[in-house]
Amino acid sequence: MSSATTSPHTAAPRRALLADPGYQAFAILRTAFTVAPVLFGLDKFASLLVDWPAYLAPWINGIVPGTAQQAMYAVGVIEIVAGIAVAVAPRFGAWLVAAWLAGIIVNLLTIPGYYDIALRDVGLLLAAVALARLAARYHGRRLD
Repeated sequence: MSSATTSPHTAAPRRALLADPGYQAFAILRTAFTVAPVLFGLDKFASLLVDWPAYLAPWINGIVPGTAQQAMYAVGVIEIVAGIAVAVAPRFGAWLVAAWLAGIIVNLLTIPGYYDIALRDVGLLLAAVALARLAARYHGRRLD
């Protein structure tokens, strides 16, 4: 039997892992928290989705060097790194994303009219924490 084929000894555990709802949740959240931060991070450079500097609280804009758009470039880099961290090391990356979302929530709560977005981000923060907890159990389990 070639090493490229699945042996009968590994097929059953692989099927069991893929059928496990906890593993499925881990895979869904890991994919979402890899793709979304990278895409939103890239959009900080293109501004196709929204005028990102408008989401920067004036008091934060006053303490960061440069313009609000330059701050958004830095934010974009951090988001891309966070997404890659989730892909490579979800037990660490998920906590990084959760902490980043906490900062975004604080920022949004200090801008009148953005409370709905802050509330949505609380849900995302909780999902990132759930990913971190699931990663503690499932990351490193091999499917082959």
